[in-house]
Amino acid sequence: MPEENYITASCTITDGMVCKNNVKILENNGAEPAVFLLSVYRYFQLNYPKYYKMDNLSKLGWLASEILLMDNFSKESYKPEEIGVVLMNSNSSLDNDLKYFETTKVMASPSLFVYTLPNIVIGEICIRNNFKGEQAFFLTEHFDAGFVEHYVSNLLNGNLVRACVCGWADVLEQEYKTVLYLVEKKKEKQSVLFSAESMAHIFGES
Repeated sequence: MPEENYITASCTITDGMVCKNNVKILENNGAEPAVFLLSVYRYFQLNYPKYYKMDNLSKLGWLASEILLMDNFSKESYKPEEIGVVLMNSNSSLDNDLKYFETTKVMASPSLFVYTLPNIVIGEICIRNNFKGEQAFFLTEHFDAGFVEHYVSNLLNGNLVRACVCGWADVLEQEYKTVLYLVEKKKEKQSVLFSAESMAHIFGES
């Protein structure tokens, strides 16, 4: 019988809105992505100076991970290598690549060049939390819940990790969306069964 794993928390940030476990926490429609993301950072009273150096993709994913892990996740219950991060998007780091390309017409910006890979957002999340487990970033046209379920379930059921932050983080110019899931082997009160259907339902609600 296949092992059961559980989504113990979820976080969505898109279109000027932040939701945690499908409950809307913050709404600020009409703001530019960078402005909105800064308002989220300030609303949650986060204190991480490195945030200001990040590109929008890293800010988006990092903020969602901070909210995802608030209140209901104990890092102390796991070793660093027991927590993984698996993300995907459709635009890679194109939002930042375009900005970097513009600087090459005058003088290439090293601070932008650093973020010309999509998996840098995973690095930012892992550095912040000292996560040292499996890390992977995939490019797909749309959110592929079935692939995420298969990949993350193999990690958990193979005991390669005991917890995983997974999901979607994508931004291109004015369009942005991240939906992150915290998946664990243990069942909590608010948990839902980790499945492609559960992820797709949460993704579609946003």
